[in-house]
Amino acid sequence: MRPNKVILLIVVVIFGLIIINSAFFIVDQTKQAIITQFGKPIREVKEPGLKVKWPFIQRVILFDKRLLQWDGRPTRIPTLDKKYIWVDTCARWRIISPLKFLESVEGNESIAQAKLDNIIEGAVRNRIADNALIEVVRNSNRPIYTTQVSSGGAEVRVQKEVEEIEVGREKITRAILEDAAEKTLALGIELVDVRIKRINYVETVRERVFERMIAERLQMAAQYRSQGEGEKSKILGDKEIQLKTILSQAYRQSQEIKGQADAEATKIYADAFKKDPEFYSFVKTLEIYKNTLDENTWLILTTDSDYLKYLKSLPPGG
Repeated sequence: MRPNKVILLIVVVIFGLIIINSAFFIVDQTKQAIITQFGKPIREVKEPGLKVKWPFIQRVILFDKRLLQWDGRPTRIPTLDKKYIWVDTCARWRIISPLKFLESVEGNESIAQAKLDNIIEGAVRNRIADNALIEVVRNSNRPIYTTQVSSGGAEVRVQKEVEEIEVGREKITRAILEDAAEKTLALGIELVDVRIKRINYVETVRERVFERMIAERLQMAAQYRSQGEGEKSKILGDKEIQLKTILSQAYRQSQEIKGQADAEATKIYADAFKKDPEFYSFVKTLEIYKNTLDENTWLILTTDSDYLKYLKSLPPGG
């Protein structure tokens, strides 16, 4: 084969591969596509698989088929009862019509997110403004209990009086979804769900709420302290009564023991006196001398004093 024919064959093969590569494309299960010809959309492709298009003159634009996330900004909204709150919402959406999506937002998800901001936030603002705060916060009329301290010191659950709701948070979010979903269909978008992530008071109202909560807790703490002081006084009173009782019983027992000891001593003294009165008198007199006389003691007594009767009986020089 001549070299020119070989080169021509190689060129034909390469050109054929280029044409085949341009004519076939794959749509993933998570994607959907629009086929455009000279910039104009001509066909939607939603089924996954290997697809065919005219090479060079037709172009494929892919769009996500999965659920996409929308996260709104916290918005300050007044409720029907004139209470300003911050509302933070989120949503889930998906592209159901690639053609409308391409025509309305140029197939750009950032532009779609910006339009969703206006649609969803507007629906949220309208529904929140049409309802009282209690309707936005509560979802049912189930009882709400709070803990209080009884006079006996025990914690008891007390049902709190709360205004009943007629709509509730769940119905409000469903209404927001319905309002916004009607407008997103024109963008080729299906709004799957809308949820309120967080609700909070504005700063001035939040400070007052915190102050009221702190006051309630301080009141409970004061009640606990008051009951503690009462228990303390009762315990101290019982202690004093028990202490006085113990001391009284101990004093009575000590006096009884002393009385018994004195009686026993008196009996011993009496028995000793009966056996030898003179000797007993002599011993007791010596004890008196020992306890009363020393080198620094001076006594002036008459000669007939019984105090010196045993000294007088001593022989001279004794």
